[in-house]
Amino acid sequence: MLVVMKAQATPEEIQAVCEHIEHLGFRAHPMPGAQRTAIGITGNKGEVDRGNLEELSGVAEVIRVSKPYKLASRDVKEEDTIIRFAGTDATIGGRNLAVVAGPCSIESREQAFTIAEHVAAAGAQFFRGGAYKPRTSPYAFQGLGLEALKIMAEIRDRFGLRIVTEAIDNASLELVAEWADVIQIGARNMQNFSLLKHAGHMRKPVLLKRGLSATLDEFLMAAEYIMSEGNYEVILCERGVRTFADHSRNTLDLSIVPAVQKLSHLPILVDPSHATGKRDKVLPMARAAIAAGADGLLIEVHHQPDKALSDGPQSIYPEQFVRMMDEIGQIAPIVHRKLPRGLHIDTTPTETHAAHVK
Repeated sequence: MLVVMKAQATPEEIQAVCEHIEHLGFRAHPMPGAQRTAIGITGNKGEVDRGNLEELSGVAEVIRVSKPYKLASRDVKEEDTIIRFAGTDATIGGRNLAVVAGPCSIESREQAFTIAEHVAAAGAQFFRGGAYKPRTSPYAFQGLGLEALKIMAEIRDRFGLRIVTEAIDNASLELVAEWADVIQIGARNMQNFSLLKHAGHMRKPVLLKRGLSATLDEFLMAAEYIMSEGNYEVILCERGVRTFADHSRNTLDLSIVPAVQKLSHLPILVDPSHATGKRDKVLPMARAAIAAGADGLLIEVHHQPDKALSDGPQSIYPEQFVRMMDEIGQIAPIVHRKLPRGLHIDTTPTETHAAHVK
């Protein structure tokens, strides 16, 4: 069910409706919009008595939401969700494209700072790097953990980049929420419902990657798990699905971008690095993703990919990243988007970084 408030409804009236919903034993989810506030209702097993709600002060109408993903649906919120970050003009969603770039794994302070300087200079506003790495082999590099989180926090202070990194369980989730700006939930954990619920209790944006073989409905229902716990800042990410194809790591499903945008108000990014698994395919698919209407990209960048501890073959060189930014910058206006670039970068080494590279 969805309670649509009148355009002139006061904060007190909205609060009163939320309290009434909670008194009935349900959960209220106020979703402010440009013109009005809608209040989603979850926890109900069947139809809620509309009469009870429609008579409350400030209520315009009560409507039934037929889709199982109520809070992620455009029925609840018509306007696109735009996620903003305090102290910066960086956004995810809306007219501006978001570019998240960096290595698959944080391997050392020197490696991370070198790549961060390159991607910041090219105009990225977000830095990605793995601190905790869920690997197919238990003997592969698993990440530096807390040390990597601290390195990325220094990168944020130095370059002004917002930090995106993955949590793989409840313990790492607590640390990622403390140190990063965006919590990433990887493809393997898309249906780890306990982790999704825990992420829903955090007050940090969550970037949710599509599962290896997830349908659109399953993808949006995973987002619903996070939102149902009160965290409405969810970013979706297409990273390819597993098919019979062997010419790329996965099959990049760009058709999901307009499909998501028709059904949901949540922003959706595309990760052509994990989708293709091959360096020479990343730039063409990045261009295609922006042309298809994606809200931004996740790109793996490494200055020495042949020496990378994970995903070297799909990591592009810094000069390729610059070329990609130039090209999607030209595509952006055609699809009524803008690529913000030209961040001021302080290239003076910090004390800790300078001491490390001497």
